Amino acid sequence: MFHAFKDILPARFRRRSIGLALSVFLRALLNFVGLAVLVPVLVIILDTEGIHSNPWLERIYLWGDFSDDRRFILAVCIGVVGIVLLKNLANLLLYKVERNFIYDLYRDLSRRLYIDYHDRGLDFVKSSNSAILSRNVNAVCLIFVTGVLMPLAAIASETMLFLLLFGALALYNPLASAIALVVFVPAVMLYYGLVRRRLNRYGEEEHRAQRMKSRTVAETFRGYTDLEVANAFPEMLKTFDRAMDRVVQVRERNATIAVLPSIFTEVGLATGMALLVAFCAGTDNTQMKLLFGIFAVAALRIMPSIRNIMGAWTALRYNRYTLDVLRDARTDKPTRESQQTDERLAFRHEISIEGVTFHYDDAPDRDILHDFSLTIRRGERIGIRGVSGAGKTTLFNILLGFYKPTAGRITIDGVPLTAANRRQWQNAIGYVSQNVFVTDSSFAANVALGSAPERIDRQRVARALAMAELGEFIETLPKGMDTPIGECGCRLSGGQRQRLGIARALYKQADILFFDEATSSLDDRTEEGINRAIEELSRNNRELTIVVIAHRESSLEFCDRIITIG
Repeated sequence: MFHAFKDILPARFRRRSIGLALSVFLRALLNFVGLAVLVPVLVIILDTEGIHSNPWLERIYLWGDFSDDRRFILAVCIGVVGIVLLKNLANLLLYKVERNFIYDLYRDLSRRLYIDYHDRGLDFVKSSNSAILSRNVNAVCLIFVTGVLMPLAAIASETMLFLLLFGALALYNPLASAIALVVFVPAVMLYYGLVRRRLNRYGEEEHRAQRMKSRTVAETFRGYTDLEVANAFPEMLKTFDRAMDRVVQVRERNATIAVLPSIFTEVGLATGMALLVAFCAGTDNTQMKLLFGIFAVAALRIMPSIRNIMGAWTALRYNRYTLDVLRDARTDKPTRESQQTDERLAFRHEISIEGVTFHYDDAPDRDILHDFSLTIRRGERIGIRGVSGAGKTTLFNILLGFYKPTAGRITIDGVPLTAANRRQWQNAIGYVSQNVFVTDSSFAANVALGSAPERIDRQRVARALAMAELGEFIETLPKGMDTPIGECGCRLSGGQRQRLGIARALYKQADILFFDEATSSLDDRTEEGINRAIEELSRNNRELTIVVIAHRESSLEFCDRIITIG
């Protein structure tokens, strides 16, 4: 487990963990002091004569120059209350140190995981389930810090406190410490043996069930219309119920296990007191009372300490699966700031595709593209056609910088397209897909996608909407371009979504536009309107380069050249 933490914790949190360890130790020491100061009160209650026979109390009595025992007892009680109060205030400050560490780490890990999943690229995103990735970023990181790290800190603190209490008890009376050891250690070992393997299994089972539940809910709302028409919701509900039943079943079993520490420790305490009475029977009554009282005070603090250790260990084992999720993401690697550059890669002459070959990593023997070459000159209108699976969209993803060619290269005015200049190249291009991505926000925010609200150029948005032939439609809306679109653009027709995608590319003032099957899902009339809008854009700006993928010949009639793939 140590290596797992080393792989997960970023370097700066490894350094901060030294302060966390010191805080945990100080908290254990303070809790010990808070318990130790109760001993004088116990001595005074059980044996008033002990004030003068106890060397420590006698020194305090003489140092304070007390004139009678009553004033001394009152002063001791006030002092104990003051120390306990200060101890608890110090504990609050130490808890704040630990809490800040835990939640700073949660913020950092969640952000790192979010960046890591994004940076793995299009192939990883396509092969993963978005609901599961979302759960990992939002939930697993929080479970790790609250269900693994916090219990680990609790185990460390309570173990130190237990050792301090046990050591002090051993110095005062070896018999009492031996009884505590004989009673509590077997109870802990028995508990460990009973639940260790079950906790690992329960945690992993709940994680799988929660993932299934998240995926089912996300797919239900994302595919609402298709699921309704197919009457698939009852089956989706069954899947949801099965996952929920499993979560509840596992949680119920874990709740039962969570009660066991209290049972074990309470039985242990009763057994220990019974053994102490049995061993001390017949001894001096005052000494027996004092020994029994000290054992009871120590045991009453040892008992919750052991209970906390067992409970924290239960939580740690139950949530251990989070280590594998975070370790896989390599969250310890140096983080980066998102690239906010507005620089563009210059495109004045041509894009050259030189002998490009591409295959996916999991299918190295099957080339999607093989030794493909093409030159796209500035201002050209290029059409690309081919049968399904011929590699048209893959070619686009290579041109957009999402995929790296297995062989060959892409150059823009002689400059190779690489990971280093991909952001600058993407700043120069516009992209309209078959299913235009729409956020749950306003028309203006969707057209100026990625811009902060205060940075949106509303005049430019209006021009882009007008050029995409959405201007008149926007004017009929109650809030104009500030009208909410709805989740996934549910309030838009297919043609309006595509025009919104065109408006987005125009707002960007791109040098080159890529249309990937942008009209394939539209009816003939809407398709004709979109094609006419694209052609009009090209006529009005002969410097604008347009590359279009389409199945239908009618969508490519305005192109200067048509390239067939496959």
